[in-house]
Amino acid sequence: MEQANWYIIPITAFLPLILGYVWYHPNVLGQKLADINGETIAGKKSWGKIILIYIFSFLLAYVLTLMSVHQSAIFQLFFMDPELANTQSEYSAFINEFMEKYGHRHRSFGHGMIHGAEAGLMFGLALIGITTLMQNKSLKSVWIHIVFWVLCCSLMGGMTCAFF
Repeated sequence: MEQANWYIIPITAFLPLILGYVWYHPNVLGQKLADINGETIAGKKSWGKIILIYIFSFLLAYVLTLMSVHQSAIFQLFFMDPELANTQSEYSAFINEFMEKYGHRHRSFGHGMIHGAEAGLMFGLALIGITTLMQNKSLKSVWIHIVFWVLCCSLMGGMTCAFF
């Protein structure tokens, strides 16, 4: 059975930092968002904020991996069973046979992008939309954030699906 590439998750977690730096730059959409919300653009980000953004992005990359790599579901079914660790067990033989036969299905960048876009749109629209409306901010700001998260989650889902 192939081993998972766990390194792709911390690598993928850098995408929101990189894309966010460009997306929310004052010359791209940062100033427009500030104008919509009647705010001024804040100064440089502190290292504490950057580290928190990375940690949150890491969590997002992990969840997107579970959503876009469908083969992870079989491990979720048997995760707590002690027989799974035994390489001679019935479970281990079943999983190895299953992964040999179906382990490469739907493991492409495009497939991951679709699931990432779904996650970014569905979760992002719900969470950002509710928060923005509760704060009495403009719906225009919702769309600036949603497009960012759909793009970001698409790329993250594509990377994790293709290279995990």
